[in-house]
Amino acid sequence: MQKRLNIKQAAPDALKAMIGLESYLSKISISKTAKELIKIRASQINGCAYCINIHTQDAVKNGETNQRIFLLSAWREAGDIFTEEEKAVLAITEEITLIHQQGLSDQTYSNAVHFFSENQIADIITAVITINLWNRVVLSTRLPIGQSLA
Repeated sequence: MQKRLNIKQAAPDALKAMIGLESYLSKISISKTAKELIKIRASQINGCAYCINIHTQDAVKNGETNQRIFLLSAWREAGDIFTEEEKAVLAITEEITLIHQQGLSDQTYSNAVHFFSENQIADIITAVITINLWNRVVLSTRLPIGQSLA
């Protein structure tokens, strides 16, 4: 695979806007663990090796276990490895990432309301949308693992 373009050079204002989203997400009340689970799971679904590589490393640095990372793609079958709150976040992540299938279902949304405020749900949705944006930029530009977007 050959890298196609440098997004910073081709569309610097777009990259700044994406970094602005990341800045916003760094300040939200959702745990770092939940944010990394969102990033890894969406990247798995989208097949973004670049982002899986970065976010699994970040998750480990944040204290995530290898076992949970290894089981993330099968979280529904992993018993109590993930908390009910994390399962709610992962369900939202999958349904928004696979938006073309059904979108965010009423059942998933209703379940999330048991654990999170409306503001937190909005932040979870924003986190999912943001990693999907990064996945699409990386995959579209064919950015090799280990190279910088800059």
